[in-house]
Amino acid sequence: MSSLRQDVARIQELTADAFHQTGGLTVLSNIEQPDAEKLQRMLEQTTAQFEQATLELRRLCEKQAPGAGGYGIRPAAPRMEVDGYVEQFGYGWLHIQLNTLLPHCRYQTPEWLSDTIRRLLDEYESGGSVLPHFNAAMLVIDEHCGIDGRHIFDQDNKGWKAVSNAIKGRLIPDDDQYTLSLAMLSQKSELDVCHITLLDQTDAADFFALHSGDYARSDFYGGAWS
Repeated sequence: MSSLRQDVARIQELTADAFHQTGGLTVLSNIEQPDAEKLQRMLEQTTAQFEQATLELRRLCEKQAPGAGGYGIRPAAPRMEVDGYVEQFGYGWLHIQLNTLLPHCRYQTPEWLSDTIRRLLDEYESGGSVLPHFNAAMLVIDEHCGIDGRHIFDQDNKGWKAVSNAIKGRLIPDDDQYTLSLAMLSQKSELDVCHITLLDQTDAADFFALHSGDYARSDFYGGAWS
């Protein structure tokens, strides 16, 4: 069987498996008052199934794309502002802007978000920029959104682990508590956007001094370094 035929067969298998995962939701939907925890878990499992299928589909499609040169060595795609971008601030701090909010998750880590961040980092490097590496770092995740744009407000229910998973082994050696410190911030804004900043742990005081000084300004991440 040819490689293309095998990959197409795999694509059909993935889509069938993802669709099959929705069967449990159909059963729950027929119950007048389904158990909330069970529903939450099944929704996240279904999402994870579709996300994993989508990521493998992306790999298979890029592998077979005529002229692409194969997955992993393809030319960098043009920047898509719908995803976000990567830049470096003063002091060597790395800033990633995601033009979306952290997804709701309690049981499953959103693989699509980790993949998106990895691809943004790939794009940044492909442009000739060098990514920093920290032996001990602080990760600051700062969401800007309005009340209407956000449906979950508990930080422990947000998919922030996808961010640390994406940078582990690349920007930091590990994401254990001695290597990576975490700060979750939020600010009311008309735009739904997530600012992710990675900095050396020794620079934490400087970051928060600058951030608190400009906290009321929505252009802190752009204006503080111009």
